[in-house]
Amino acid sequence: MLRTLVIGSRNTHKVAEIRQILAGLPFHVVSVSEYPDVPDVVEDGATFRDNALKKARETAAAVGQLTLADDSGLEVDALDGRPGVYSARYAGEPSTDSKNNAKLLTELTGVAAEQRTARFRCVMALVDPDGDETTVEGICHGCIGHELKGEHGFGYDPLFVVDGYDSTMAQLGPTVKNRISHRARALQELKNVLNKMAQSS
Repeated sequence: MLRTLVIGSRNTHKVAEIRQILAGLPFHVVSVSEYPDVPDVVEDGATFRDNALKKARETAAAVGQLTLADDSGLEVDALDGRPGVYSARYAGEPSTDSKNNAKLLTELTGVAAEQRTARFRCVMALVDPDGDETTVEGICHGCIGHELKGEHGFGYDPLFVVDGYDSTMAQLGPTVKNRISHRARALQELKNVLNKMAQSS
C-alpha cells in the first residue's frame, strides 16, 4: 500500500505542479484540501524556511501523515529583496495575482532593464509526524519584464523573464517550467529523500 504524502497547500496550481513533478514516486499524493477540518496555517515567519516548516509541522500534526509544505516568493534586487515572504499578499488582502503584479510594475517604474534582476526562491519542508524534518531550497534567476506576457502559470510568472530564455515563465508552459522553476529544483532535491524513505519502509 502506498504511503500518503499530504501537500500542505490549498493552492490548486501549486498542488498540480507538485503532483506532476513527483509523479512516479511510490506515494499517494493528496492536498490538505481533502482534510476540510484542518485550519489554515498563519504564515507569520520571517523567512521562507520558517513558514515552510510551520506549515508542514502544523499540518502533519493535524492529519497524522507525512507532510510536504513550501513557502516561496519573488525577490527583486531593486526593491531590496521585496516582495519576499509577502509575495502572495504584496498588494494587501484580499490578494489577487493581478493586483500584486500591478503593484510590482508600479514600484519598478523608471527602473532600467539591467537593474530589474530578480529570483524566485522556494523552500520546501518535509515533516513526518514522528518528528523527522528535512528542508531543501530551489532558486530560479531572472529579471522583471515591463509588461505581462504569457497565458500559463500563476502569480508573478507573466512578469518573470527567466535567465537563458527570452520568455517569461508564463510563456514557457508547464513542461519547461516544471523542469527549471524554483519549485521544480527544490522538488528534485526532495525526490532523493522521498526515494530513500520509500526504500526503507
